[in-house]
Amino acid sequence: MRLEELTSLIMAQAKAKGFGTKPNDIDVAEKIALIHSEISEAYEAFRHQNIKGKDGFEEELGDAVQRILHLCGALGVDIEEVILKKLNSNKNRQWDWDKMNEGKS
Repeated sequence: MRLEELTSLIMAQAKAKGFGTKPNDIDVAEKIALIHSEISEAYEAFRHQNIKGKDGFEEELGDAVQRILHLCGALGVDIEEVILKKLNSNKNRQWDWDKMNEGKS
């Protein structure tokens, strides 16, 4: 299933549940805060080694992606296209690993 199809399913569920489906129906700042809270919940689940199941790391990541796709759907963002463009632009991108924390022990 493509992201576009997932977004359509999420938007149908949002409509059925009475959540906003148009820009004027949502509070973007609130949606971003809710995405952040799902990421924080995923981090906490991971810290406690709760990976699978209810309130586990995997479920919380799924919640975050669902909230992101809902926001994209409400705002008309083709996130699949955006991700593909970003992947393409990163092909030749150079990172200064000495200035980043990743990969350092």
